[in-house]
Amino acid sequence: MAKTTVSPFRCTECGWTTTKWVGRCGECQAWGTVEESGAVRARTTAVHTATTPAVPIGSVDVAAARAVPTGIEELDRVLGGGLVAGAVLLLAGEPGVGKSTLLLETAATWARTGRRVLYATGEESAAQVRLRAERIGAVADALFLAADTDLGSILGHIDAVEPTLVVVDSVQTVSSTEVDGAAGGVTQVKEVAASLIAVAKTRGIIVIVVGHVTKDGAVAGPRTLEHLVDVVLHFEGDRHGPLRLVRAVKNRFGAADEIGCFELVDDGIVGLSDPSGLFLGDRENPAPGTCVTVTMEGRRPLLAEVQALIAPTATPQPRRVTSGLDSARVAMMLGVLERRAGVRLSQQDCFAATVGGVRLAEPATDLALALAIASSASDLALPTGLLAFGEVGLAGDVRPVTSLTRRLAEAGRLGFTDAIVPSRSRGSGAPPAGMHLHEVGSLHDAIRVASRLARASDPGTSALPR
Repeated sequence: MAKTTVSPFRCTECGWTTTKWVGRCGECQAWGTVEESGAVRARTTAVHTATTPAVPIGSVDVAAARAVPTGIEELDRVLGGGLVAGAVLLLAGEPGVGKSTLLLETAATWARTGRRVLYATGEESAAQVRLRAERIGAVADALFLAADTDLGSILGHIDAVEPTLVVVDSVQTVSSTEVDGAAGGVTQVKEVAASLIAVAKTRGIIVIVVGHVTKDGAVAGPRTLEHLVDVVLHFEGDRHGPLRLVRAVKNRFGAADEIGCFELVDDGIVGLSDPSGLFLGDRENPAPGTCVTVTMEGRRPLLAEVQALIAPTATPQPRRVTSGLDSARVAMMLGVLERRAGVRLSQQDCFAATVGGVRLAEPATDLALALAIASSASDLALPTGLLAFGEVGLAGDVRPVTSLTRRLAEAGRLGFTDAIVPSRSRGSGAPPAGMHLHEVGSLHDAIRVASRLARASDPGTSALPR
């Protein structure tokens, strides 16, 4: 029976509701997005007999939940082995980054095994998709195209084709006639996602939906969209460069911190099984303000170069500009260097970035960032065979990191000879042949070791500030 009638206000960005108007959304913290959505009658749900009885967990058949490889190794790495029947995936990324190209190639690879695939596009015509498929070699007999933006029509195509994999490009362009609102709105996105999820779960179909992103890089639409799907992938990369990264931020079937590396070429997109060299600068002619680090992306160690530029400021407020690094951690390193290591930076502009467009979020990159800033401040280049990793605390201490053996093995494979690492790191073992470990307990000690190595490689240089 009907209990009460309320007039909720709804956020147009994430769908959050409240009984009274507020200026700021309590979910996504956006200002001015809460609007009145009309009267809604709250109802109670009657008890029904379950169609499928509950069974002991030990008797549940897990064969249907096994991951099936897609044939694209880097994508399988991110997914945790492949695609699972009945799973719903959300792939989000900026316009023009290559989402459609990756999914079209994945659909063609899946279709070449004899399994039917339905590619529903709402942003392009079927002819445009066919031209791209010919260019990248993604034409397959079992790959079906449907250019439609009506949810009912897409569900009808699923009934007619009976695919094992469905790609919807994109969820913001599809709308349902059963609910009000324009395509891409909160109500429409929820309805479209709920219908596709229901089809995937009841029929065991794999559904991949493409999502737009906001100017801040977050998935556009209601936040509940990310909660409903099984896997959320972010497709990252600079549109002016060839490198692309697929990062899992949610994965119910595998690790949620894996990344896949791809290179966008003229005839499609190819996976990069060894991308470490792409994130390193010129090692033949080292420049001040650069330091190499090793970051762990899931179980994969990646070598990346951190660059910093320190210059006198011409404004009362020094500039702090970052690219590929967390601006908060960069600001913290500047404060620690000035207070704990004596590096004067309060009247200096600081520009910090990574090479190759990679985004480094692991705290283990703190030490390399601090050494790069100190190197730029003293105009002293670090040796080409040196790398550093470790988390730096506010007290200036260098804290241990995990997976030390894997990091050092990857660095040794690429020819690095010296590594500044935290003392008492977990998982420590014998370093690779030809590599010297320099264990430090504080940022002051790390700068002292880096200065000694820099002077040994070039006796005419001065020491880093400390």
